[in-house]
Amino acid sequence: MSQSAEAGPPRSPVTADDLDQAVQLAIGILREAPSQAWDGKAGSLEWDCWETVEHLSDDLFSYAAQLGPRTPPLDGVVPFAWASRRPGGPPNAIHADRTVGPAGLLQVLEASGALLVAMVRTTPSQVRAHHVFGASDPEGFAAMGIVETLVHTHDLAEGLGLAWTPPTDLCSRVLARLFSNTPEGTDPWLTLLWATGRAELPGHPRLTTWRWYGAPRS
Repeated sequence: MSQSAEAGPPRSPVTADDLDQAVQLAIGILREAPSQAWDGKAGSLEWDCWETVEHLSDDLFSYAAQLGPRTPPLDGVVPFAWASRRPGGPPNAIHADRTVGPAGLLQVLEASGALLVAMVRTTPSQVRAHHVFGASDPEGFAAMGIVETLVHTHDLAEGLGLAWTPPTDLCSRVLARLFSNTPEGTDPWLTLLWATGRAELPGHPRLTTWRWYGAPRS
């Protein structure tokens, strides 16, 4: 997918409150899942629903960790030991105790999200930290965390048989922050799913490769 990170029209910033809203909305819908459904596949992913929540928790935790050091790394990730619990499973530093059940799993998700919310709120805006798609600022990490939360909750909702449509304004803000050259005049949620390779968009084929642009915006 070829997109540029050029500045577009004025946009509303992505905030820690936006991230907190995304995580709380995700947890609210996931609490509705039947307990026996967590071993099923999460949408088009190769992971089961339990593993997908662990992966999402790990994303949020790792983004918080990148912002954590007094001088955040610009050349790589903070070196936690990531490992899969089965061949083909997500390589995480964060794993939930399966004996506690889905309520404990969602508590792990909520705690991981809270760590990133706190780091975004307290880290000065001029700080930069490494991401594989380029160094980013606290706002960028908030937007990345929201995208991870929204689209993986979509995957989970498909696997768990739940209905999931996040707020339009939230989708619009993260699209403007991370995917500035997406088509205009389209539904923001469908566009975000298209931009992350999860849906077709009228007039635009489904993407087989994609990325976001987390570089700080002026």
